[in-house]
Amino acid sequence: MAQFPALKTGAVAQYPSDRTRRFSTLRFHFVDGTEQRFPGHATVLKRWTLRLDLLDEAELHEMGEFMATHGGRAGTFSFTDPFDGLVYADCSFEQNEMALEYLDASRGRVVVVIKENKS
Repeated sequence: MAQFPALKTGAVAQYPSDRTRRFSTLRFHFVDGTEQRFPGHATVLKRWTLRLDLLDEAELHEMGEFMATHGGRAGTFSFTDPFDGLVYADCSFEQNEMALEYLDASRGRVVVVIKENKS
């Protein structure tokens, strides 16, 4: 399985980046007005928003190529959590396109949203 690319410094993210947790609950409504709730999946899933503001042209190109070769939301890859260093084996992008923004000749930025899939 492919690994999400690290920056030339070896880091996976820059600050500020966010990590949130996602819960899933299935809710069934009955005719008598009552409801019943069940967990949608067994574990809490994580979601990372990486704001990469200080990328050079090579790093921007690598990010764009990685998304293109892995098919956007359809592809899966492993991702190292920048907050605790754990590797999550089944992750994907939350969007199909990546807006690469070139600020000047040697600097660019992109916002990447990665989600953990239920495996």
